[in-house]
Amino acid sequence: MPELPEVEVTRRELRAAWEGQTIVNVWAARANYFFVTPPRVLKQRLPGRTTVALRRHGKYLLARLDDGSELLCHLGMTGRITAEPIAQDAHVHLVLELTRGRITFRDVRKFGKVEWIAQGASSPRLDKLGPDALTIEPAAFQAALRARRAPIKASLLAQDVLAGVGNIYADEALFSAKIDPRRPSASLSASESRRLLGVIQRLLAKAIEQGGSTINDYLKPSGELGGYQNFHRVYGKAGEGCPRCGTPIARNVLGGRSTHHCPTCQT
Repeated sequence: MPELPEVEVTRRELRAAWEGQTIVNVWAARANYFFVTPPRVLKQRLPGRTTVALRRHGKYLLARLDDGSELLCHLGMTGRITAEPIAQDAHVHLVLELTRGRITFRDVRKFGKVEWIAQGASSPRLDKLGPDALTIEPAAFQAALRARRAPIKASLLAQDVLAGVGNIYADEALFSAKIDPRRPSASLSASESRRLLGVIQRLLAKAIEQGGSTINDYLKPSGELGGYQNFHRVYGKAGEGCPRCGTPIARNVLGGRSTHHCPTCQT
């Protein structure tokens, strides 16, 4: 699933084509579970609206419109949002015709989501999120960990702790910080939690610079692959030698999610 870096890359690539543009027409597929807001409502509410800003929180992309409403977008597992011309097939669910160009939402598995949020209204999807992983303060991060008994890997995946980190970047960050993913979250000291947060934020920033990670389906809006998968050190590398000590990378399951770590370095 695309995580914070992939969504931020998507936001940055789409800004020039989307911001400042007026939606002149909306094409939507028949209602399915991709649509949190029914297609007929999108067709009523979006035409005539101008996108004034494209922002991101965690793994969510939000287009702020000139009437104060927002269009929330989530890429799910296989979603892609692009301003590039693409063939309209059975996997295209929404097309925004703009004053110049178009924005197309395509999702093969329909795990992505689109929701229109009225001015002053809230979305349960956003309300349950914690601070964004790139902007959370060390004190808030430490306080959140102190309140959790779950393994630190599970806490990093909990979007109410910090929004945006998923399986890839949690494994990579814990390896870089030399922290066992099974360790109880509350056991981290203040210095350890500060160090871990610093590692997470530097790693996310580097992944953004590289265009995100393409593991299976993720493509940038331009259609190009991300490049950060070439820098992964443990994720998806079970059985390979640890890049620090040579010990075979272990794969365990924590909270139903595969977890990769070095049994020697991460103790």
